Amino acid sequence: MFKKGIARRWLFNSLGVMILLFTACIAALSFVVQSYAYNGIQMTLIGRSDELPTVLSGSMKTVSEFNAAARSYTENFPDKDLMEVMAVSRSGSILSTSSGFAPDQNQSKPDFESALHSENGYGYWIGKLASGEKVMAVSRVARGANGAVLGAVRYIVSMERADRQITYVVLVLIGIGVLILVLVTLSGIYFVRSIITPIRELNATAEKIAKGDFDVRVKKEKDDELGALCDSINDMAAELGTAEKMKNDFISSVSHELRTPLTAIKGWAETLQTGGIGRETYDKGMNVIVREAERLSGMVEELLDFSRMQSGRMRLILKRIDLLAELDEAVYMFTDRARTEHKNLIYDEEDTMLSPILGDVNRLRQVFINVIDNALKYTNPGGTVRVSAYEDDGFIRVIIKDSGCGIPAEHLPNVKKKFYKANQNVRGNGIGLAVANEIMELHSGSLDIDSEEGMGTTVIITIPTMKKLEMNPELSNTTQIPTATAQVQVVERKQD
Repeated sequence: MFKKGIARRWLFNSLGVMILLFTACIAALSFVVQSYAYNGIQMTLIGRSDELPTVLSGSMKTVSEFNAAARSYTENFPDKDLMEVMAVSRSGSILSTSSGFAPDQNQSKPDFESALHSENGYGYWIGKLASGEKVMAVSRVARGANGAVLGAVRYIVSMERADRQITYVVLVLIGIGVLILVLVTLSGIYFVRSIITPIRELNATAEKIAKGDFDVRVKKEKDDELGALCDSINDMAAELGTAEKMKNDFISSVSHELRTPLTAIKGWAETLQTGGIGRETYDKGMNVIVREAERLSGMVEELLDFSRMQSGRMRLILKRIDLLAELDEAVYMFTDRARTEHKNLIYDEEDTMLSPILGDVNRLRQVFINVIDNALKYTNPGGTVRVSAYEDDGFIRVIIKDSGCGIPAEHLPNVKKKFYKANQNVRGNGIGLAVANEIMELHSGSLDIDSEEGMGTTVIITIPTMKKLEMNPELSNTTQIPTATAQVQVVERKQD
């Protein structure tokens, strides 16, 4: 786990920083403990030295008097078990000591030298004796009435016990720190594992999805950010699976749609090629070939439109047009078909003129044709398709309502998606509504569908008038805002 990746970075970054902080804290605490202990001992020694003026009062006129009083003080010192007291002559020789042993006259006395040159008569020193023992010493100089140095009293304490206690405290602090560090490390490892394990599972799942296994799912362990990521991966897999199925259905549908006219064209071409047929049969065959060729051309054009839509290259050539005129022509195109299929195609013509719009004539006609074609396809013989248009608050709305089979509620949100077909039993490739919706969005309009299963479907096509766009430029979905003064404009969708 720690060879690479997140765990390694955590180990060398977070844990490394914690170790440095831990070391710094231990060093700082050790210094504080040692300073506190040493200062306490020093203040104790200075406090004892402050009693000299009282103890030696009246005996500090001459050197001999001081020497006698100092010997008596050292020999009768009550705290001999806590510290050693020495009487030092003004020349630096040791006169007597509270230990009862012969003093070492060669012993270093930096504190005595410091006290001789100090204004307050104190001297302080920490060091090692000739025996190697670490001690703290405080010297207090005694002066006569004329200010002359009579001698000094030196207080010495062994620091070995204090150092042992300080070491013990430091070791306890280190132990506590190490324990905390171990707990933090174990907690960190558990936390890192709780992240790395799901990430590895997500990675393995993503690899399977990349290889085309859209049925694989990630097991969600916890309801947190990783859980949300698991949900997103699972949703993505489901969406990709659905898209893959729709794509396969689309390919199958397109293949079938292309094969049908091609079969008719090929069959009649072979028939005509044999010769020896009557004029009526010849004309019938040529009509079939032309009609099916036009049908093929329409399907290819629809596929090209879809390709342009996918790559963001669908463009419009906008100009001032009368929307009703294009709607009239589209309805007229389906009149014969509706009559042949025994369906009622009713067009409620508007009595008043509608405001002009900026639109692409061919594209808007394509939208009307796609929607009316769908309405007729899904309407049973004897059913009705009703087309109407009106203007409301600066928008023109075209309503195409059929009495067909309707769209189930679970399919309704997806019918404008690419490749999606709610009814696989009806011809079509599933991209007509997607292209129509894209065209309407390029026109700064919308294509809305309201349907109830078994009751029919209503499609509402909404597009703003020229005046509405001029007054509200923010409504435009194109890179160029249409204006009434422009004769022709070429626009495309804004890129996000």
